[in-house]
Amino acid sequence: MTQAEIALTVPDSVAADPQAIELVRFWWSKNEPVMAIKPAFEHPRSYGRMLAVMARNVAHVYATSRGFDENQAYQEILAGLREALDGPAMQTVAEPKTRNA
Repeated sequence: MTQAEIALTVPDSVAADPQAIELVRFWWSKNEPVMAIKPAFEHPRSYGRMLAVMARNVAHVYATSRGFDENQAYQEILAGLREALDGPAMQTVAEPKTRNA
């Protein structure tokens, strides 16, 4: 797969905002999550708020592109989040930093 096939399109509003910053890149690779995270907020609680906004937006995307009921999709997302949080402890595995990081 080429980088162009993998990458998402940057929204026009972000491209036009000189103060916009990228906070997270998230991939699913080799059957597991891989991410790059910038600790840009002063307090980690702000990332919790960001995850809540993301959950709502993911539900909307499932409703508009896959025909799901938006509220039902949101409830399913929350159920998956609860399962992950209440399940076995997840382990953070950090990849070694590369020169271009």
